[in-house]
Amino acid sequence: MPPAEVHSLRSLITPTEQGIASRVLAKASGGSITLFAFDSEQGLTEHTSPFDALVLVLEGSLVLTIGGTAVRAMPGTIVRMPADIPHSLGAPEACRMLLIMVRDLKGT
Repeated sequence: MPPAEVHSLRSLITPTEQGIASRVLAKASGGSITLFAFDSEQGLTEHTSPFDALVLVLEGSLVLTIGGTAVRAMPGTIVRMPADIPHSLGAPEACRMLLIMVRDLKGT
């Protein structure tokens, strides 16, 4: 992504019919920022990550299950997923989200 330019988040990713699209916007040893587009009824199966993560819902909605607790996230909301805790997500409708992964958010 070129610096010092304004970019529409919608223009940075093209949704995939019956699938999931992703685009890494930034990556460093301390984490990454990735834009995702999920079609309706798509998702990610349960997994863990060594990074803490923040999910920012931009459009649509997501159901995230974190350590066995399900939460529904709507546009304009943010959800924290702690490192090393099993989590999954599902999109009951087409949606876009920004995933920010960072090392050690514990205590914030």
